Parts: sequence; C-alpha cells; structure tokens
Amino acid sequence: MALNSSSVVMKLALFSSPDTASVDSITLFVLLLCACVLIGHLLEKSRWMTESVVAIIIGLFTGTIILMTTKGRSSHILVFDEELFFIYLLPPIIFNAGFQVKKKQFFRNFLAIILYGVVGSLISFLIVSLGSLQLFKSLDLDLMGLGDYFALGAVFSATDSVCTLQVLNQEETPLLYSLVFGEGVVNDATSVVLFNAIQKFDLSHITSANVLQFIGNFFYLFLASTFLGVVVGLLSAYVIKKLYIGRHSTDREIALMILMAYMSYMLAELLDLSGILTVFFCGIVMSHYTWHNVTENSRITSRHAFATFSFVSEIFIFLYVGMDALDMEKWKYASDSPWTLFGACGILLCLVLLGRAAFVFPLSFIANLFRKSKADKIAFKQQVVIWWAGLMRGAVSIALAYNKFTRKGHTQLQGNAIMITSTITVVLLTNVVGGLLTKPLIRSLLDPHKNGGDSVASDSFSSKTLPLLANGQGSESNIDTGNPIDSSQVVHHYWRRFDDSFMRPMFGGRGFVPVVPGSPEEGSSLH
Repeated sequence: MALNSSSVVMKLALFSSPDTASVDSITLFVLLLCACVLIGHLLEKSRWMTESVVAIIIGLFTGTIILMTTKGRSSHILVFDEELFFIYLLPPIIFNAGFQVKKKQFFRNFLAIILYGVVGSLISFLIVSLGSLQLFKSLDLDLMGLGDYFALGAVFSATDSVCTLQVLNQEETPLLYSLVFGEGVVNDATSVVLFNAIQKFDLSHITSANVLQFIGNFFYLFLASTFLGVVVGLLSAYVIKKLYIGRHSTDREIALMILMAYMSYMLAELLDLSGILTVFFCGIVMSHYTWHNVTENSRITSRHAFATFSFVSEIFIFLYVGMDALDMEKWKYASDSPWTLFGACGILLCLVLLGRAAFVFPLSFIANLFRKSKADKIAFKQQVVIWWAGLMRGAVSIALAYNKFTRKGHTQLQGNAIMITSTITVVLLTNVVGGLLTKPLIRSLLDPHKNGGDSVASDSFSSKTLPLLANGQGSESNIDTGNPIDSSQVVHHYWRRFDDSFMRPMFGGRGFVPVVPGSPEEGSSLH
C-alpha cells in the first residue's frame, strides 16, 4: 500500500479557497468529534446507545444539513481516502486491541477464535461471493467481473469488532467478550489478506496449481505477519530494558513504544504483509514485556494514550460513515436503477446473515469437542449471541469497498456506485439495528450473574480499581495449571516455565524489571 501525498491530504468539498476550507472543515470536524464524545457519555447509562451509533447518527444529521446548505452538491466536510484509513486510523485501533487484550482469556479460547476468525471468515467469504455471483444475475447487474464478486465476498466477510465490543461487557460476559473480540481482530486480518490476495490472483486462468499457490500465500502472510509483530515487540522490550530510558525521560520511552508499534505496521505494509496481524501481535508482546520495563508513570500514561488514540479513531470513522451515507454522487448513479439497488442491499444482507450462521454453529460444535469441562463449553444461547454480534459490518468493509469500487473516493460507474451504496446501507443497518438490539438480546438470552457457562468469569481481573492496568497487573498472576486434562492449561503451564526461564530474563516483564535506586519501579518491580 503505497504512501503518497494525495492519500494523506484531506480535501474539502464545500468551499472555494483551499486554505480557508481546510481550517474551517477540520475545525467543524473536531467540534463534531467533541459532540460525539459528550453525547455518547450522556447516553452511556441508557445501555442502548453506543458511541459508534451516536457518531453515525450525528454524521447523518450533519450530512443532511450540509446537503441542504450546498443545495444537494455534497454531504461531506472531508473527502475520504481508504489509504488514510489504513495508514492512520486503523493502526491505533488494532494496536490498542492487542495491547489491552486479556491474554489469558484470549489464548485460552485461541482454538475457537482461530476457527471463527479464519475458517469462519473463509466460509462467509465463499457464501457471499458465490451467492452474489448467482443471485445478482436476476438483477441485471452484469457490470461486474468475477474478481469483483470475490472482492465483494472479502468486503462483507469483515465483521466490526469495534461496535460489537462497545455493546458487550467484559465483566458480565467474559467468555463472549473474549470470543467476539478475538474473532473480530483475526477476522479483519483475514478479510484484508483475502482482499489483497484476490487483487493479485489471476482469475482468468484458474488451475489447481494456482489455487494451491493462493492457499500457500494466504498462510504465508498469516505466519510472516505474526512473526514480524512478535519480533518488533521483543525488540522494543529488549531496547527499553537494556537502556532503561525512563531513568532520564519518560517521554522518550513512551515515544519509542508508540513509534516502534507504528513501525511494525508500516514495515508489514512495506513487505506486503498484513499490517493488522503484525500490529496486533506487536501490541500483545509489548503489553507482556515492554510495558513492564518502563516506569510506573509511563505505564499509566501509555495505556491511557493508546486507548485515547483508538477511541478517537473509532469515532472519526463512524462519524464519516454517517456523513458519507448521504453522498449524492454515489446515490445519483445508483438511483438510475433503484430496484437493482434495493435488490442488491437485500441480497447482501441475507447472504451476511446466512454466511454468519453457516459457520458459527458448526464451528462452535467443533470447538466444544476440545473443551473437556461442561462449564467451558459454548452453550447454544451463547452461540446465538455470537452469531448476532458478528453480523455488524463497519469501517474495514467501507474501506475495502472504497478501495475496490472507487477512485479517490469518487465513482461514476453505475455498478460501482450500487456496490458502494449497498455497502454503506448494510453497514448502517447492521450497526444501528445491531448496536441497539445486542444488549437486550444478551439480557434476554443470558443472565450474566447466574451464568455458569462463562467459566472465564472466575478469572476476571481486578479492573475495578485500575481498569486500564488490569492487563498488566493481574493477567498472569492466577494461571491455573492444576488440571492436566485441559490442554489449554497444560499449554499455559509449559509456556510459563519457558517464559520465566528464558524470555523474561532477556526481554523483561513483570518480576524481571531492572531496579534503579530512586525510580518508581523500586518498590514494585519484584511483586
């Protein structure tokens, strides 16, 4: 993904003077971001509205006003470029997801997460691709090639973990949160890898050798991207542990953490790997090692800084999605055949529902075969919640659709316009309706206070006192290795022995931080 100046600059769609336009538009957009934060806070106790839904509604409202004031010329303040999303907005969200992850819960459910995130995404991809290929024929939508249908499958196989995690509560439903969270990140990476692989795949000459090469490249991207993220994370831990920069400046060690995390993403993009997977595993490694090597002040500051960057990026994306939903350029070309547009939206929505159901329930059954304890098994009601929560589509789908069906945010082809408007419609419906109904659905199907099926609840961390520090302080202090029958506990046991014997002495971590007299770590590094 090349970084050129045109993808970085946000262009104005309203005013004539470029300099004045940039200042005015960015100022208005910042005001809208502030409004999203304030209104989201006021509506938080309702347990219905989430920040993402609030941002979409504010974006729709603002887009309507701009549309009226410009007499139908535009609904935008800024013109969106999908490269801006992938290079600047997505990395903070994915990195923070890895950095804040409850590692014990994530790796305990790793098999189920991989089944949902990789195998499930492939199943959904095939259903959406082949289903649209057959059903779109009835709409007379013959402006698309075979590659477009497979790209469409990759676009709609990407779930929106951001919106889903805003509705689930980690303390009430820890097992569900862990599964949906892990699937969301792995699913996004799988979708992007699929999308990029399809762009390079020659669909005009499909042979068994090409298919095997495609599968090999797919797994190579996964493994290489994960390895790169782990290497960069370990490098940051080693450098900060050896130099102990915090003795002189906490600003420098926080800056080094941020820059090395961002470097992992950009290095993956430079090497044509998956930046999402790389920065996610870099976040996990940095939270396990690097974070414990910095001073106490830097720990608190870095966690809040990463969470803030992620939060603002999420709100920015959903605010723009709401405004872009009223873009007249796309709707003008799509409105030439309104029944085709409605049909495409309906078909895609049905395929998303079907594709989700086609893998959640069968793969849950397979995952349960490896769960010896009845309390650890994924109950049917929990599977229904996982199916529903993963129906939401969001920023990754929007960005991939823009990448495939527009040029610099614009399109004048009817088929492409229909695909863009259909994607926006599905994203709006699944986020607004799904976001509003997920919490009531969880309350009706599950009783978190009586639910014995969420066995991970007993492992919840002391986040009520330090919510953003729970991952660092308590995530590894209560690993249960007493039941040799549970393979996940056996893996934890041997991993802890290897980690304590080899990894932590070299890369640092909790209990292996060098103590400098007078430093904030002196009293706590040996806990």
